[in-house]
Amino acid sequence: MIDRRQLLVSSALAGSALSGWTSAFAAQTENPATAPLSPDMPTPLGHLPAPVPAQDPSLHRLNDGWRFHEGDIPVPSPRGNDETYSATKAGHAQGAAALDYDDTAWAQVRVPHDWAIAHPIEPDQNNAFAYRRRGIGWYRRTLRLPAQWHGRFLELQLGGIATLATVWVNGVEVAHSHSGYVQLNIDITPYVSFGAEPNTIAIRVDGDAMEGWWYEGAGLYRDCWLAVRDPLHIATDGVWADPRQNTDGSWHVPVVATLESSAETPGTATLEAMLHGPDGRIVAQQRQSATVAPLGQSEARLTLPIAAPQMWHPDSPTLYTLETRLLDGSGKLLDSRHTPIGFRTIRFDAQTGFHINGQPLKIKGVCIHQDHVGVGVAMPEALWEWKVRRLKEIGCNAIRSTHHAPSPALLDACDRQGMLVMDENRHFNPSPDYLAQLQWMVRRDRNRPSVIMWSVLNEEPMQGTEQGYEMVRRLAAAVKALDDSRPVTAAMNDGMFTARNGTDAVDLVGFNYKANWYDRYHALHPDRPLTSTEDTSAVMTRGEWRTDTERNVLGSYDTEAPEWGLTHHDSWQMIGSRPFIAATFVWTGFDYHGEPTPLPWPAASSSFGILDICGFGKMAYHLRRAQWRTEPVLALAPHWDWAGQEGKPIRVMVLTNVERVELRLNGVTVGMQDLKPSTIPEWQVPYAPGRLEAIGFIGGKEVLRAAVETTSAPARLRLTADRPLMLGTGRDVQPVSVDLLDTMGRHIPTATDRVTFTIDGGEIIGVGNGDPNDHDSELAENRKLFAGLAQVLIRAPAGKGDLVLTARVAGLPPARLLIRVVEADVGPQIAASPAAQPLTEWRRAEFTASAPDAAHAYPASAWQHLSYVRPGRLEEAQSANSFTLIQSHYAPRGPVAVHGGQVVFSGVSGRAQLWIDGKLAARKDSEADGPLQADLTPGDNTRILTLALEAPAGKQVGLSKGVTVWAKEV
Repeated sequence: MIDRRQLLVSSALAGSALSGWTSAFAAQTENPATAPLSPDMPTPLGHLPAPVPAQDPSLHRLNDGWRFHEGDIPVPSPRGNDETYSATKAGHAQGAAALDYDDTAWAQVRVPHDWAIAHPIEPDQNNAFAYRRRGIGWYRRTLRLPAQWHGRFLELQLGGIATLATVWVNGVEVAHSHSGYVQLNIDITPYVSFGAEPNTIAIRVDGDAMEGWWYEGAGLYRDCWLAVRDPLHIATDGVWADPRQNTDGSWHVPVVATLESSAETPGTATLEAMLHGPDGRIVAQQRQSATVAPLGQSEARLTLPIAAPQMWHPDSPTLYTLETRLLDGSGKLLDSRHTPIGFRTIRFDAQTGFHINGQPLKIKGVCIHQDHVGVGVAMPEALWEWKVRRLKEIGCNAIRSTHHAPSPALLDACDRQGMLVMDENRHFNPSPDYLAQLQWMVRRDRNRPSVIMWSVLNEEPMQGTEQGYEMVRRLAAAVKALDDSRPVTAAMNDGMFTARNGTDAVDLVGFNYKANWYDRYHALHPDRPLTSTEDTSAVMTRGEWRTDTERNVLGSYDTEAPEWGLTHHDSWQMIGSRPFIAATFVWTGFDYHGEPTPLPWPAASSSFGILDICGFGKMAYHLRRAQWRTEPVLALAPHWDWAGQEGKPIRVMVLTNVERVELRLNGVTVGMQDLKPSTIPEWQVPYAPGRLEAIGFIGGKEVLRAAVETTSAPARLRLTADRPLMLGTGRDVQPVSVDLLDTMGRHIPTATDRVTFTIDGGEIIGVGNGDPNDHDSELAENRKLFAGLAQVLIRAPAGKGDLVLTARVAGLPPARLLIRVVEADVGPQIAASPAAQPLTEWRRAEFTASAPDAAHAYPASAWQHLSYVRPGRLEEAQSANSFTLIQSHYAPRGPVAVHGGQVVFSGVSGRAQLWIDGKLAARKDSEADGPLQADLTPGDNTRILTLALEAPAGKQVGLSKGVTVWAKEV
């Protein structure tokens, strides 16, 4: 079994694994990639994803076992005093939040889940949201908690809920979410039961609430967890360890741990901090004791010295691990955390831009949203890892998470792969509720070496006013109170020259577009560091070379940009030539659902990306590589399949950073060009079928060649996986690229054939092709190729074995791809529970001196007038050796009606007999409190459950705990 703690990504792991696994990939594929890949396709890396290490061992994954209902469920208005009285009490939520609500007909889903991505694209919906309906939905989950967890601290963590939400636990309204991008951490310790009693989580999600002007999805779209901790424990996000450099060049790690206690008495514990180097050895260690009051918090502080650590840098992202352990007086481990940290210095200079570890570095960044084909905003962890790698291939070294707190999985990938991050706040609002969202983000992310700045706003109308200044000042102060090591910026697109504005309250002035203002602002404020926080906004459609309004596509020659933006060429010329502008953040790294500007209907996704929505490279991918990478790169555009255009001139671009380029057509030199600053070598080449080739020279010597060729009829399909191995956690996901090859094994860039997929040993979770006008379902098992490419997302099951993906296209033999699924540590998780129905409606007859008839069923009219019985409330007879009956009417539902089930009394005090429909089903002969249970046969007829109790003198009897009907597991 592969342990996730042993799979931290490092250059050594990736390098050692690459060669062996690449050869395995070829051997496992029926159509090995003997032909060159399309220049638009990702190159297979051939290594396993890096599972997130167990940073918090107390967390149990809570992603399985959810039931989902799309649409709202009105709460019936109570009638009469009794119903009204009950509905106002804790634990007595009504409607779909009620304990005994019947959710057995709801769909079973796995979290992360985005229900909106399954909706059709409809012209009467909002184009900003990809023309998809969102609406309201409900989630419910039943969970059983082990008896040994009783007395521990339990925290429900809901990673992200799009958009507004109300959460109930066991009928108690426990939390509200005011943003789809903020994790809810809910102390559920007071509300839960243990052992055989079920616990119910109910969540109402309002997906129509709007926070952004892009596709935001709908649902529980990030991971859900249950933290199970000792009463005295380390708080969530309670470890702060941001390394600092001393004046003599040595380093220290100040460690601040926030401790909490849910205990009833004060507690004292020792915090032990150990710093592990990249090789796992301990390089520093300290201890500090602290006392925590009941239901209180305190801080334990200590410092770890380290003389000369290895530095974290985008080119060498070396990580250390801080292990913090909380120990009681006997040395018993109470809680622990494993926090990856990195040693690096950052500085923004008003004249020379960004510096890391004392050296200047131009930040070459992109803005991204959190979505992908097939999954919408419910992005799997492994897909984030893959996206960061795709951006690194371009020469990109930074990501701006727009416009909200990013996924932890994205930040994990950035820390490990060396990607800088602008961490951005969603709501420009310093009022308490929204200030708390910003503070949560900073606490969560302030240990990460990848995070180099905090952004508190994006293009807010009040940004240039005095009121905006005051708002920024308060937001910035809140950030500085939690982290004083990173600058605060604001992504502003106006108001920078007013008397008092947001730029006056930040450390780093951010420009969204307004490139013609750079020099003017710099001249007025030569002491202020400046950066672009958003720029470019060039648009193009992958594989299209002419803007065509009838086909609703955009040409790819880098000539199209909206009035506020610039082309990739012009934008980089403006920023790359100005050392005092610290960064470029191109809008955007990937296309995304929604915001199809400037394309009208039927376009439903954006066209701003350097890569399309599947992650296939556009021409901009090759242009940015030429602008950003330091090693020689060379690519040709466009393709060379132009049947019917013989003799007509084709505009040819060579995307390169070499010194000199020669272009040849069918072996004959078309021309030679020396590269000039900020220019792209171009030719108008009369089309003739054959081979168009570019040769790059540096210092007079050939260093690179690139070619495009005219292709012939399609001969076979090709499936190209990112890697030949997947982890058998049940969560590992990867994209597979799909294209057609001709008889010579060449990629056909104009193919539009429909491809159908089947899979054995895994699951297809999405398909796409990058066409903004394609309205086919992304949850289907077929997709048309667009500009020669399509993509299918596959998920591996839990366990180990072989996964086989098969693709078929009309008239050609099928293509098959074998993926080996290796067994891996799945980590702590709470399994899905069978359906359960708490029986809360019980009535009791008066105590009698002799045993009543337990087979007697009270008619409804008489039963309603008996005394209420509540689990946890025991009754004492007024005379010795009395008897009573407790009765409930139960109508089986769902799987219990079909397969049968079991009625479980978690606690009964006194001797008891359980009668079901007038027949003795179980008995309990002990007076001591204990469980009682009996089987229920299938059937949907109402059952009469009667508990006959004997009450000895001076003893209390009754239901000490709840009663539940559990479905039979089938």
